[in-house]
Amino acid sequence: MNKAELIDKIASDAGITKTQANEALDSFTNTVSTSLKKGDRVTLVGFGTFSVSERSARNGRNPQTGEVIKIKARKVPKFKAGKEFSTKIASSKK
Repeated sequence: MNKAELIDKIASDAGITKTQANEALDSFTNTVSTSLKKGDRVTLVGFGTFSVSERSARNGRNPQTGEVIKIKARKVPKFKAGKEFSTKIASSKK
């Protein structure tokens, strides 16, 4: 499912226009991004938790030359699925 399909589904489920659904989805993603940038966690009970994880600096290798390169430390977004969400996915049939 891509963003356009998700917007269509939100609009039909909520009985709103696609424009309103797009604004709601954009607001959600912007709010989560802003919160994570500030170092906050975003917890949606029954769905999961968005957080930030820090990766330390390390050495890597250039696969073409085998040369050792330094990889800088950085922050990466992380999502941990909630128990209810995980249970729904595990018990779903294809």
